[in-house]
Amino acid sequence: MGMYLNLGNAGFQSVRKGLYVDKSGLISFINGTLGTKDKLTCVSRPRRFGKSFTAQMLCAYYDKSCDSRELFQDLEIASDPTYEKYLNKYDVIYLDITWFISTSGNKKNTVSYLQEQVLKELHSVYPSLEEEESLPVFLSKINEKTNQKFIVIIDEWDALFREAKDDTKLQKEYIQLLRGLFKSSQTDKMIEAAYMTGILPVKKYGTQSALTDFREYTMLAPKKLARYVGFTEEEVQKLCSQFGLDFAEAKKWYDGYSFSKIKSIYSPNSVIQALKNEEFDNYWTETETYESLKIYIDMDEDGLKEAIVQMLGGARCSVDAGTFQNDMTSIKSRDDVLTLLVHLGYLAYDAKEKTVFIPNEEVRQEFVRAVKAGKHTEIAKLVSASDRLLQDTLNMNAEKVAAAIQEAHSASTAPNFYNNEQALRSTVRFAYISCVEEFKDIQELPSGTGYADVVYLPKKNSSMPVMVVELKWNKSAGGAIEQIKNRNYPQIFDGYGSDILLVGINYDEKTKKHECVIEKYIL
Repeated sequence: MGMYLNLGNAGFQSVRKGLYVDKSGLISFINGTLGTKDKLTCVSRPRRFGKSFTAQMLCAYYDKSCDSRELFQDLEIASDPTYEKYLNKYDVIYLDITWFISTSGNKKNTVSYLQEQVLKELHSVYPSLEEEESLPVFLSKINEKTNQKFIVIIDEWDALFREAKDDTKLQKEYIQLLRGLFKSSQTDKMIEAAYMTGILPVKKYGTQSALTDFREYTMLAPKKLARYVGFTEEEVQKLCSQFGLDFAEAKKWYDGYSFSKIKSIYSPNSVIQALKNEEFDNYWTETETYESLKIYIDMDEDGLKEAIVQMLGGARCSVDAGTFQNDMTSIKSRDDVLTLLVHLGYLAYDAKEKTVFIPNEEVRQEFVRAVKAGKHTEIAKLVSASDRLLQDTLNMNAEKVAAAIQEAHSASTAPNFYNNEQALRSTVRFAYISCVEEFKDIQELPSGTGYADVVYLPKKNSSMPVMVVELKWNKSAGGAIEQIKNRNYPQIFDGYGSDILLVGINYDEKTKKHECVIEKYIL
């Protein structure tokens, strides 16, 4: 066993000793690509989504220097017809790009250092072959001599594009190495399969991918690999049942990523941390601070500020993801920023509607932190003012509540957006952003003989009241309160154990004024 060639199965052994959700079905997919024109696979995922675990699993399965039968015998892959055929049958080259960056001594030497280190190990295994300074050339010579093909697994393939964002010379040197391995006349002879994983898809140059032969599976389009992006709803339900945790809470905190083939995908690291700690919380900051998010939402791209505000208010924003160049430096528009945030996991993407949105409570908290510390002071001021708005609502100070909603409208919403009740709902939800700490925010809750517009349910062990918010457009706040009563919306909360506040809000399009009425309701 070596460091880069056939490094064994120790990594996956460690994974199996922890809390493990079976994702070995991915091996069946890769087995189906071996030796075909689809043999080059690039899977991009955010941090915390198990990329390295998957790479270690593939190494353990294919590496011929070890016996991994015991690691896989109770997993899904063991029942696949191809299981025995390919188990521990290949020479596997494993390249962790972050390792080479950190050990090269000088980041500029990363590519040359990578080739030097891997070639040194290969030369020791094949000493009869003439030494080479090019990794692709030496692999080709090994194939000519032995007819041996390799499986190449690259973890954090895009790390150089993230760590050396402005060093285009180094990036091009790296791309040339990858092209030599995977886009040459020798590729079919020496490469049985390749699996690359990282945060970003393969970089574009103009409108073309730098490595066009790779089949890509991204956060925008995971295709048939959607169930391997994170944990599925069924998997999380089983985990919550096993560990005695509230599934509804898990869904609110960590769900939100949705694809055409799989409608609910959960952030895996966060779910695992919640299970281990027996507590739902924000585990995003344990692996990455909000600083990276703040950098991008502080950009002055046209329309970006309004998009952030609308999404904080619960709305979805349209996006054209096609202009993004798959790197962190060629950011030229609002759409580029929003698309990058999808790849980073800060936003979810609806491919059918071509919209983006904040996926869950955990990520929403990161946005709030980033906005408060960011340079868009008017948004930060509104977020801070939300604390006062909540207190004014609890104190039933309707005049101050109306003024706060007015301020949120004036400062945070583009004029061409604020023209209907849905827009009013977005502004109200943004104005009450502080409620995320104490309440569950629910829109259009079925109750009585209709749907309440927005309901804030206090979390467990909270002393807060239930808040039922009804919105009107060119009518009256009093009429909103009457609708709540006439349609008997509060009846659903009978026995809930909390006081109930009714909040009616109306916007008059002619006067451009908001009106508010607040009443305490007794069941």
